[in-house]
Amino acid sequence: MLNKEEFFCITIEENKQLDFANIFGNRNPIVLEIGSGKGEFISVYSRFYPQENFLGVELKSKRITTTLKKLDINKNPNVRLLRKFIDDKVTEIIPKNSISQIIINHPDPWPKRKHHKNRLIQHAFINAVNGILKMGGHLKISTDDPDYRKWILKIFTQRKDFVSLYTDGYSMIVPEDHLWTYFDELQSKDGFKPAFMLYKKVEDK
Repeated sequence: MLNKEEFFCITIEENKQLDFANIFGNRNPIVLEIGSGKGEFISVYSRFYPQENFLGVELKSKRITTTLKKLDINKNPNVRLLRKFIDDKVTEIIPKNSISQIIINHPDPWPKRKHHKNRLIQHAFINAVNGILKMGGHLKISTDDPDYRKWILKIFTQRKDFVSLYTDGYSMIVPEDHLWTYFDELQSKDGFKPAFMLYKKVEDK
């Protein structure tokens, strides 16, 4: 019998893209969570949507280990984890038009101006997101950093391939399907409230 690490953790073969049908054993829709943190979101969210497959990507090994503690092979059979740094080269490992939904909770805001180039949400990255996301697929982003929120809104107002599903481009009302994470809790204690953004792919790039 496989242990939790063997069951949930996947690796990428050199020069090959992920084969989701082989990884999950079915062709159910794929939800990609970029930056799974401590695993609160993916471990619970996946139980509410058993007919969807969830891939959580996280760079830090410690966070992968923490997430594994929250997962159960019987209760989360539709979850897999990948230790990987995600940037605009994500198309090298994820097939074109294979993802139904992408979730990014609290990406690093890199608040100092000289570090803005390190922010995940850039045009090059969104171009890559366009490539892996199915037509009509959703991109969900949350951030409690007001400056980063403005940055993200500006990026998407310059694009025609995604449309916001919020009238003002974002909402301060917590969506019904959002699950409170460690970072939500941590920041809320300091008075920071998250903004939620929801985009739909309407054109191929």
